[in-house]
Amino acid sequence: MRDRRQRGSKARRRGLWAESLAVAYLRLKGYRIVERNWRSKLGEIDILVRKGHVLALVEVKTRGDAALARGAVMGPQQRRLARALGHYLKTRPELAGLDLRCDVVAFAKLGWPIHLLDAWRPEAF
Repeated sequence: MRDRRQRGSKARRRGLWAESLAVAYLRLKGYRIVERNWRSKLGEIDILVRKGHVLALVEVKTRGDAALARGAVMGPQQRRLARALGHYLKTRPELAGLDLRCDVVAFAKLGWPIHLLDAWRPEAF
């Protein structure tokens, strides 16, 4: 059991590190950070950013290579994130009129982050 907790702790630290790098990277690209690690009963959103009239949900993924990181956000997680975003927008009605987008910032072991704009389209927010 201890090995499992240690692996989970290591993964959590790696995830927090990747999210911090993603925040810095997105700021350099001109995005304003609206929220970070927003949680509700419906799910967690890693990062919400705004640039102009666009509000983007950003999911951060770290994997061994870029292809795995790109494909890490699949159907069930996409639906959970969309529900969380819908709930978030109900708590922040002033953001409801913005164009919405779902992005992924992917990190592989080596190399720069990959920012996938409009990585998927949720069925509904």
